[in-house]
Amino acid sequence: MINFNHHFAVIGAGIAGLSCATALQQAGLKVSLFDKSRGPAGRMSTRHGDGWQCDHGAQYFTARDPDFRAEVSRWVEAGVAGLWKPRLKVFDGLSSQDRDSTLERFVGVPCMTAPACWLADSLAFSAQTTIKQLQRHQEGWQLLSLEHGVLPECFDAILLALPAPQAATLLQQTSSALVQLGALAGSAVMRGSWALMLRYATPLELPFDAAFVNQGPLRWIARDSSKPGRNGTETWLLHASAEWSEAHLAEDADNIAALLLHAFEQLGGTSPQAWTAHRWLYADSDPALEMACAWQAEHGLGLCGDWLNGGKVEGAWLSGRALAQQAVNSLGTGGQGHEMPSRPAGLPLR
Repeated sequence: MINFNHHFAVIGAGIAGLSCATALQQAGLKVSLFDKSRGPAGRMSTRHGDGWQCDHGAQYFTARDPDFRAEVSRWVEAGVAGLWKPRLKVFDGLSSQDRDSTLERFVGVPCMTAPACWLADSLAFSAQTTIKQLQRHQEGWQLLSLEHGVLPECFDAILLALPAPQAATLLQQTSSALVQLGALAGSAVMRGSWALMLRYATPLELPFDAAFVNQGPLRWIARDSSKPGRNGTETWLLHASAEWSEAHLAEDADNIAALLLHAFEQLGGTSPQAWTAHRWLYADSDPALEMACAWQAEHGLGLCGDWLNGGKVEGAWLSGRALAQQAVNSLGTGGQGHEMPSRPAGLPLR
C-alpha cells in the first residue's frame, strides 16, 4: 500500500517540474516545489517592462500526445492558453516563401508564463530558493539552499526538473546512485541561445507575424503582439541559432544586439525604439534524449525534463508526469519501482 505521508521535493518549476508535482499531488502525496527564480515557468518565460511584454523563451507549443492535448484543453478552458495563428514565412538563403500550415500552435494567455502560474497556484511552491546541495540522512533527504541554509523539511524523494548541467552539478556526490544519475545528466549536451526583445511605437508593416530563418545568425523571429491576449507596445522577438549563439555567448549585449538587428533589417525589419537582450545558457539539447525520465527507487532520486524526452514543451510535460508515475508505482510496490533506463539521451525552445 502507498504511504500517503511520503513527502516529495521537486526542484525546478518549469513545465516538467510543474507537471511532476501536480501528478504527485493528484495521487494524494505531499509535494514541495522549489525554484531559484522569482516565479514558475522556466523557459516558458515572458519579460515585462513599462507598457510592454515579450515572450523570450518558448515561443509556442504543440500538442500531439492525447494526454497532453487533454491538458492543453484544460488550460484553454481556464483561459490561460489559446491558439495562435500567425502569418508564417520561411526565409531560406536568398528566397522566402509563405508557410500555410495546419499545425496547431498554442501560446500562454495573456503571456507564455500563464499556464505555469496557473499550475503553481495549487502547489506548495517556494520561489527564490536556490538548491545548492542534496544531503542524505538516515531520516531521508534534506536540501541546502543558498538563500535559507538547510531547509527544515525532510524528504523521502528528490525529483530534479532542471537543465542537465544544473542537475549534474547537484549530483556530484559519492553515492553510486548519484554518480549514475550524474553521469546521465553530464552526458546531455545543452546549447545556449541569444534572445532579443524589440519595442516599436507603431506596428511594423511586414507581411508576416513569424518566420523560420535558415540563413545568418537568426533562426526565428516573431511579432509577439500578434499572439492572443496581448496588448500594449508592439514587440518582436529575435532568437539566434544555437550554433551562432554558442560562438558568441561571451560577447556583450550591445554587440549581440547590433548583429541581430542587422540580420533583422535584411529581412525587412527596422531599428526599434528600444531593445532588451537575454542570454539563455541552456536553451536546447543536441541531441535531445528519448528516455522520458530517470528514476532510482532505492535512493528516492529522479530526473525529468525536456532534455530527457525529445525536447519541447510537450516533451517536458510528459517527462514530468512519467517520473511522477514511476515514483508512485515504486511506493505501491514497497520501493521496488521502475529503475533508470540503461541508455542515456534531451530540448529546444520551441
